[in-house]
Amino acid sequence: MGIFDYKRLESSSNPQRILRQTPLPMEGSPRLGPKGLIKKHEFVRILIQCLYSIGYEKSASCLELESGISCKSDDFQLLESQISSGNWDGCVDTLNAIKDLTDDTRAAALFLVFKQCLLEYLSCGDDKLALAILQKEVSALQVDRDKVHNLAWSILSWKEVEQSKIDDNAVRELRKKLLQELEKWLPSPITLPERRLEHLVETAVLSQIDSCMYHNMSDEVSLYADHSCSRDQIPTETVQILTEHKNEVWFVQFSNNGEYLASSSSDCTAIIWKVPEDGRVTLKHTLRSHHNPVSFVAWSPDDSKLLTCGNVEVLKLWDVETGTCKHTFGDPGFIVSSCAWFPDSKRLVCGSSDPEKGIYMWDCDGNELKAWRGMRMPKILDLAVTPDGQNLISIFSDKEIRILNVGTNAERVISEDHSITSLSISGDSKFFIVNLNSQEIHMWDVAGEWEKPLKYMGHKQSKYVIRSCFGGLNSTFIASGSENAQVYIWNRRNSRPIEVLRGHSMTVNCVSWNHRRPQMLASASDDHSIRIWGSSLSNKIQPQKLS
Repeated sequence: MGIFDYKRLESSSNPQRILRQTPLPMEGSPRLGPKGLIKKHEFVRILIQCLYSIGYEKSASCLELESGISCKSDDFQLLESQISSGNWDGCVDTLNAIKDLTDDTRAAALFLVFKQCLLEYLSCGDDKLALAILQKEVSALQVDRDKVHNLAWSILSWKEVEQSKIDDNAVRELRKKLLQELEKWLPSPITLPERRLEHLVETAVLSQIDSCMYHNMSDEVSLYADHSCSRDQIPTETVQILTEHKNEVWFVQFSNNGEYLASSSSDCTAIIWKVPEDGRVTLKHTLRSHHNPVSFVAWSPDDSKLLTCGNVEVLKLWDVETGTCKHTFGDPGFIVSSCAWFPDSKRLVCGSSDPEKGIYMWDCDGNELKAWRGMRMPKILDLAVTPDGQNLISIFSDKEIRILNVGTNAERVISEDHSITSLSISGDSKFFIVNLNSQEIHMWDVAGEWEKPLKYMGHKQSKYVIRSCFGGLNSTFIASGSENAQVYIWNRRNSRPIEVLRGHSMTVNCVSWNHRRPQMLASASDDHSIRIWGSSLSNKIQPQKLS
């Protein structure tokens, strides 16, 4: 049978064997750390594991020798010796004798051992012994029956192809792979989770990031000091004031690539602004075609097109580069309340405040692709499509949110206690926020796992449509306008605002956070202006007006 001594498996264990156990620290064993929470024995062991994993094998071996602590437990070292030598009887006995293993874990580990054993027996031509192990040992394990069937099928396949004997080097590699699989299955302290020290350090770093209310940078976090960001990481200072609009500014939104800004106003115009590398916003196009105030705009995902909604008016499609109107949707009697794009930038939807119109889906040429309308369809106040294109979320009947899966037509309705005025979706398609006239913002999960929303308060809203948005690194923050002429910023983990931005003189209707520049925010106000907000570090000169 080659250089390995294959043994027939015995179902009973050797009662005379005394297994070595990894010594557990006594209650009075040394502890580390100012609070004494770290067991020295455990810390040294995972430190040795870390040295091995990053390639410092000599250092790891020296530490094992000096400390008297091995990276591998006695039980696992015994298993390693038995598997390397092909002592399958001893291996099975060891697994059966290890304490504190759940039945499922023990069965899974034994299955792996039997599987390796079968493979080697088949390689040696001992089909009868392989079949006996499958029938007596493997079949008795409480494991998934599909695994047993697949193993039996592999025996038949082996016979059919008349597989030649596996050489000794291949056997060694297979046994090493078995040990690696057992390391993943056996619990601590028998084995250590892979890269345990790195995991603990990363967890500590993430905990510090999560507790940092102003974290808004993608730079690597240093281990040399506790992490904490200052308010300089988020937009808190006015760096530019745009006064091109001649009346109240109702809506503002950055493009997806962060290179443009679009605004709409009760002066019946929309404006496309250019956002250059230096951050100084400049006027690109003034869009003049609506006869009524423009209440809403929406960028196509590829940022080549812009939709504008007139107040009690039609929907228009514009070419961003040229500033020309490419198409007008609907007719003079079609009352548009909001619009949104699908990810392909070829399909769009719009909602109407007229219950008989409902929701339309069009292509860019105005061809109707789908419609949701009828007597049971209430008026649509706002709608949005998740960036992944899977869900259409709409606000209707003042207090209800409908989440429609576009592919399956599965529908879920969320009811709020107060009237909803606006809707915004996070960039990862997992969450959305709604502004309520009860002076609260509620965040819900799209998947429907939450029974209650997270709530944010502090701003003022009771009479007007106020819009909020996600922003910052990984959509960590929420920003909102307010009827008291201020902009409010929350960290999503805190219900109270972390910053209140002052500068406008009248109601702030809408805010937008630049997707590509986490320290740039825009706000639109009834005072006829748009304010660009940036980090206090960037405000070295007086705010510049553009008019």
